[in-house]
Amino acid sequence: MGGMARTTLGRHCPVERMDEQMTDQAAYIPPKVWTWAPGDGGAFANINRPIAGPTHEKELPVGRHPLQLYSLATPNGVKVTVMLEELLAAGHHGAEYDAWLIKINEGDQFGSGFVKVNPNSKIPALMDRSEAVPVRVFESGAILLYLAEKFGAFLPKNHAARTECLSWLFWQMGAAPYLGGGFGHFYAYAPTKIEYAINRFAMEVKRQLDVLDRRLGETQYLAGGEYTIADMAVWAWYGALVKGKVYGAGEFLAVDGYKNVVRWTDEIAERPAVKRGRIVNRTFGDASEQLHERHEASDFETKTQDKLQAAR
Repeated sequence: MGGMARTTLGRHCPVERMDEQMTDQAAYIPPKVWTWAPGDGGAFANINRPIAGPTHEKELPVGRHPLQLYSLATPNGVKVTVMLEELLAAGHHGAEYDAWLIKINEGDQFGSGFVKVNPNSKIPALMDRSEAVPVRVFESGAILLYLAEKFGAFLPKNHAARTECLSWLFWQMGAAPYLGGGFGHFYAYAPTKIEYAINRFAMEVKRQLDVLDRRLGETQYLAGGEYTIADMAVWAWYGALVKGKVYGAGEFLAVDGYKNVVRWTDEIAERPAVKRGRIVNRTFGDASEQLHERHEASDFETKTQDKLQAAR
């Protein structure tokens, strides 16, 4: 399993010769000083920019629960809603939350209120209003760790197991940009298909899948025998990948060959809390799997898009 036995990526490109595989486009010579060309950047050109800060004034809504989540059901957003639903399923009633939809394609993440919670203008972002002074938490891995420590759950107490869990959590944080911003961008979203770029990142994603497959051939979960925030973080990205739910690249990457990853993915997907968490703030796919906002546990039964559409 993994890429060791395979010698090709892309259509006919040997891995060993990837440096020689360039497109027919004229070679790009970087200028001495880079300048931004608005509109250049593929599917997300309308929201990409080289500066930070808000673009408009807009305060964030606040619900009645202690935890206020501002998010969208991308893999990074799913990590946190799965964690919150797992906490509630485990009996941590203080984990009740309001999940507000942030439409990143429309630039909601650049509103002044959102930037106050996350100066990096990325989802998800969390405000914990159960504290005397509200606490902001941004970056999905930081949110998972914050919640795990706050509630004493899904993070092993044994020092060695805790360290293993955090190692895999931070592995995901470092690895996923190669999957999303690298492979996903050039394979699915870039304005032109660049063979070298797709091959370069496909090779890295397959290497990462092999890393996971080898680990999951040794243990049930990433940190060992215990389901943790590391599994939630990695599952949201790589579980979706091997089930063909991101980029439509399952066949291209031959994901069925990573048997241990598939086993682990399917096992986690069957958890009731995961089934709930993955549809929160979801605005795409089957209407029965879209819960644009979540404010009460009963919303899963009454507020999914299929129910709302039927009531109109």
